[in-house]
Amino acid sequence: MRTLLVTGASGVLGWNVCVVARKRWRTLGIVRRHPVDLPGVARLTCDLTRPEEVRRLFRTAAPDALIHCAAAAQPDFCQAHPDESRRINVEVTADIADLCAGARIPWAFVSTDLVFDGTRPPYLEGDPVSPINVYGEHKATAERVVHERCPGAVICRLPPFFGGPGPASASFIQPWIAALRGGKELRLFTDEFRTPVGARTAAVGLLMALGAGGGILHLGGRERVSRYDLGIILAAILGADAGLIMPGRQRDRTVGAPRPPDVSLDSSRAYALGYDPPPLGEELKALLRDLRLIA
Repeated sequence: MRTLLVTGASGVLGWNVCVVARKRWRTLGIVRRHPVDLPGVARLTCDLTRPEEVRRLFRTAAPDALIHCAAAAQPDFCQAHPDESRRINVEVTADIADLCAGARIPWAFVSTDLVFDGTRPPYLEGDPVSPINVYGEHKATAERVVHERCPGAVICRLPPFFGGPGPASASFIQPWIAALRGGKELRLFTDEFRTPVGARTAAVGLLMALGAGGGILHLGGRERVSRYDLGIILAAILGADAGLIMPGRQRDRTVGAPRPPDVSLDSSRAYALGYDPPPLGEELKALLRDLRLIA
């Protein structure tokens, strides 16, 4: 079997990549400190912010491909800590780009729909980037670095993804589930539109991207929804009281990173390559069954 390195293996996305990849790859999950106890996946401990550690690991693992999921991916954290988050989002990515270019192996870099300003959706791969928050700026910069240093890499822009929690983190959907099941009010934005997908679906797309031959690939879902819309769908599947979901507006926020109003992705190129996200309702049902919350 060929060897795949997955960075950020203890996070939601990296964990799901490992779950999917282990069926066909000798999968090595890179973590900094959190355990990854997953049959068929070997854990490698490495501080990605230390280039010498990364080079040593790369020589030892001798990967045939790599998927770079590790990131400081919380926009509010990046806004408050721009230098710290830049280290992992930009500088680590540059180091990995150099290593993959030197080894001449295919790799996928996980970027975000937040490289756009949200004024001209839906966005195609060739549309100019125009981020309005620090996280988006970091990813836009990293995309340029990856393209310059390793043109054969595939830059995969992802929307928000939801899935089962990894060892170190949960997706945005877990607090929603807890609130609805606990009968607590949940305030969700009506004016922020995205094209979300399940983390397992995103993982399949990232593995597919390894064979795309380079360039940019959007891995969005087929449905454009607000967070409020998604919450209503979730409540219906859970059999929870949709009245618990209170409409809010992103533009009324006075703290944290600014968010673009609509960064829906046009993922037609990926669909033509075989990427096939199920309807959101089906993805949510599959997740809730995995969590044993519905039959």
